[in-house]
Amino acid sequence: MTSAHSSSSAWPLWEVFIRSSRGLSHVHAGSLHAPDATMAVRNARDLYTRRNEGTSVWVVPAEAVTASDPDSKGGFFESAQGKSYRHATYYTTSEGVKHL
Repeated sequence: MTSAHSSSSAWPLWEVFIRSSRGLSHVHAGSLHAPDATMAVRNARDLYTRRNEGTSVWVVPAEAVTASDPDSKGGFFESAQGKSYRHATYYTTSEGVKHL
């Protein structure tokens, strides 16, 4: 006999995104295990929209998500300060070129 935990961990992990009202972006609500996309949507609805706060549910297989490395955030999210080439003021305009 297998436990409920070991059988659910054999199911793929899904990331759940909920849109709370029309016009707003979907926001990551959490994760869940489900055997397929249909069950993942149903389970996400039941788990994350109990009080009718959702208008749309997205589920994405966790294995399909590619994320940046949190340990590399310094260089990855470095601001544009000190990178003058990212600003239009760095470039000179050619004489005689209109609308540039």
